[in-house]
Amino acid sequence: MFKKLDKLILKAFVGPFIATFFITLLVLVMQFFWLYIDDFVGKGLGIGHILKFIWYQSAVLVPLALPLAVLLSSLMTFGNLGESFELVAIKSSGISLLRFMRPLFIVAVMISGVAFMFSNYVIPVAWLKSRTMLSDIVWAKPAFDLKEGVFYDKISNFVIKVGKKEPNDSVIRDVIIYEQGNPLQDNFIIAKSGVMKVSADKRFLEFYLKDGTRYQEKGDNSFNLSSGKGDYIRLGFKEYKKQFDLSSFQLNFSDDSTNRNNEKVYSIRQLNKAIDSLKRENDKVRKQVYSGIYQLFPFQGYMDSVNKKPVKGDSAFMAASSLDQLLPDSARNSAHLRAIGQATSLKSSLATVQQTLKDKERVLRKHKIEWHKKFVLSFACVILFLVGAPLGSIIRKGGLGTPLIAAIIFFMVFYFTTTMGEKLAKENTLTPFSGMWLAAFVLVPIGLFLTYKAMRDSQLFNKEWYYRNARALRSFLQKINLRGSRK
Repeated sequence: MFKKLDKLILKAFVGPFIATFFITLLVLVMQFFWLYIDDFVGKGLGIGHILKFIWYQSAVLVPLALPLAVLLSSLMTFGNLGESFELVAIKSSGISLLRFMRPLFIVAVMISGVAFMFSNYVIPVAWLKSRTMLSDIVWAKPAFDLKEGVFYDKISNFVIKVGKKEPNDSVIRDVIIYEQGNPLQDNFIIAKSGVMKVSADKRFLEFYLKDGTRYQEKGDNSFNLSSGKGDYIRLGFKEYKKQFDLSSFQLNFSDDSTNRNNEKVYSIRQLNKAIDSLKRENDKVRKQVYSGIYQLFPFQGYMDSVNKKPVKGDSAFMAASSLDQLLPDSARNSAHLRAIGQATSLKSSLATVQQTLKDKERVLRKHKIEWHKKFVLSFACVILFLVGAPLGSIIRKGGLGTPLIAAIIFFMVFYFTTTMGEKLAKENTLTPFSGMWLAAFVLVPIGLFLTYKAMRDSQLFNKEWYYRNARALRSFLQKINLRGSRK
């Protein structure tokens, strides 16, 4: 049962945790948009599309925001209690720090469980949706934007220049349209004025031009440039209608099938199944390579299948000390050339197979890395709590100042070690297990050390303690110098 002390620490923790979680999530989302802001601007995205993408991307970033929120909120909670001397009063009543940390430790374990369920069931779907939307937005063309006095070339096979646009953006003047149908035809349209409209279905841009001339060139399809053949047509008009296809400017969202084979969209069960299939496939390829190497050489028939030694009973083979003695002089050169050709062919085949195996092993490692990542990001809530809680009781500073600085430092250690371990695991420098759990190997000893110091009221971060020790050391060195000078 929860006691009043447990309720006190939980109430002190819940508020900062909720606030820091949403602030952290907002910062991570803004950091993501900062990277892709150039790809979002000018694409004609509606507010609905932007909110939908933010919703999916926020879900993807939840497992990364939870550990930082746990770290910062635990630092703030224990720092506030230490600054108000509540922590001192609790310890003086005979309650140990570990007993005081127990309810929040249980909460951190529960948060880790929620983070794991989120990573296993929600993240794959959210990542698939957000990645599909992001690729469609990045590859979409910018929205149609025709400016005065500037050649616009975003419409395929057309270049348009408008000298002046009226305030209503419909009436245009001094229009020049360059059209290239094929390499042998260059067509120009010059008009004094016109009206620019978009069709009802927004698929076509329509120019209603007035008082202009169309210049058309018809080239020779025989590509004989020296012949000088070709027709040049000049056509004056009072009114002329020209349509431009704008379908390529419309933002069309594709289905999710393009990213369904990515390991990031798999759950633990699907990753286990995929890893098992990849292992079997890689073992099958290796067995085929090993069994097929010796079949390419004629001397395979003279080799024992177990010991790879000459078969007994063949006197000529047993008496020969080298293969050259089994060949007549007239056939040795031909045999040598044939052997070199087979060896070269085998080397090329093995190089291809080796590259194939490397690619398959890389895919297998990526699946294993993703499998471990789901557990690492979940267990990180417990790891960072073991760092934040004792660190807050040692620092004894509340608010967002000192705890925020300490939280950023330790979260950067966690993030960079995890990223570095993932990269080393992908490069096969470390195993997927050691690479993805590298941050745990670094931070767990630090957390245990801080817990040990906090239980003994260590003054690890008390500047006055360092000042007193430095002054004592200085006086000790001065005494030594005085003794040395008297001698």
